[in-house]
Amino acid sequence: MSEKTDVIFIDDDQDVRDTTVESLTVAGWQVMAFAKAERALERLSRDFSGIVVSDIRMPGMDGLKFLAAAQEIDEALPVILITGHGDVPLAVDAMQKGAFDFLEKPFSNQSLRERVDRALQFRKLSLENRELRANIEGAGDALDRLMVGSSTVMTRTRERLRSLAPTDLDVLITGETGTGKDLAARLLHDLSPRAGKPFVAINLAVLPQDNIEHLLFGHEADAFPGASRARYGRLEHARGGTLYLDEVGSLPPSLQTKLLRLVETRTFERVGGYDQIDLDARIITSTNRSLEDMVANGDFRQDLLYRFAVATVAMPSLGDRLEDLPALFQHLLAATATRHNVFDYRRPSAQFLSSLSQRQWPGNVRELRNLAERFLMGIDDEQDAGATPGGSERPTLHQIMETAERETLVDALIRHEGNLKATYEELGISRKTLYEKMIRHELNRVDFASGE
Repeated sequence: MSEKTDVIFIDDDQDVRDTTVESLTVAGWQVMAFAKAERALERLSRDFSGIVVSDIRMPGMDGLKFLAAAQEIDEALPVILITGHGDVPLAVDAMQKGAFDFLEKPFSNQSLRERVDRALQFRKLSLENRELRANIEGAGDALDRLMVGSSTVMTRTRERLRSLAPTDLDVLITGETGTGKDLAARLLHDLSPRAGKPFVAINLAVLPQDNIEHLLFGHEADAFPGASRARYGRLEHARGGTLYLDEVGSLPPSLQTKLLRLVETRTFERVGGYDQIDLDARIITSTNRSLEDMVANGDFRQDLLYRFAVATVAMPSLGDRLEDLPALFQHLLAATATRHNVFDYRRPSAQFLSSLSQRQWPGNVRELRNLAERFLMGIDDEQDAGATPGGSERPTLHQIMETAERETLVDALIRHEGNLKATYEELGISRKTLYEKMIRHELNRVDFASGE
């Protein structure tokens, strides 16, 4: 379709089409009108730089079906829906499914133009952001893109991971909390010959101690009271792929013995069973504790440490690579903005970026990512020292309260690494309430699992 088309307008009413096209044309936009949504759908592509305004109630393909079909072509295409007074709940539901906005009939030309202008700005920015991401993804491999930093220690870490990834060696990843051990494990899998097979990550620190053996190894029917049928353990899901055991320093002594046999023989038995089960899997482990000190204190088996540490990777702390902070913060800010579909956001100034090296970072990259979240939402006081303000309108009381609530949720989710039970218990709310608030604030627990 013509590159000059700014707005596609869909309505089966000829008078409405003529009036709306005239209004938008007078405002300076190029408009293409259709009576049938099916015809309009043929004109869409991921490269279409305009937006769509469509009535909901139409014969054949209605506005909601059109929205679903348009999203299959481009999930980021802004679609504004027009609804009658009785269909407002329908339009609200459509917005939750991805509609950009809606207009209730009768609407003024000014209201229409404001929404179209906002949608076109969003479209322009989203296409620019998409092109930028494509350019970034085309430059360098996953290690360069995801493990940002040009410091000597970070360059060596990437080289170490790159050399180990194609092998089948077991790897022990060490480093402080928040340094990116989970990300390193995932990259070792994704860049390995096992990339198409399962990657099973298990955080041993959060598994209930009284049930950890059953969860890992599974159990046979009647292995204990209440075990009416056999059950696979988490280990079996890793067959052919990579088994990632996070925080191995949390292993109780009794389980260390069983893990040693697993690592040595790549076989195990379910609880209550006698059959040997083969586990063809690469084993990657991680810890933020000194396993050598634990061995010296008698808390960890020395032979198990040797088995885990066939090869090792030490993830550097932020304090060891302060020169990476400006580039890393901007990378995390862009990633956070993309995750929340925010394409027009304030950029940090040189003064703000240089100030990052003056701070302490006990939470390492995870703490820096938290700062990026706050910076994006405009709620971190320290950004005032160097941020370029995006707008001058004062927030309403409702906006302030919503921002504060979102900040509290983000802080708790980061602290508990996405563990929902720990989060809602700390906040003193029910599981259902936490789910509802996370949906409203567009938060996903996966984004807060320990990784970067």
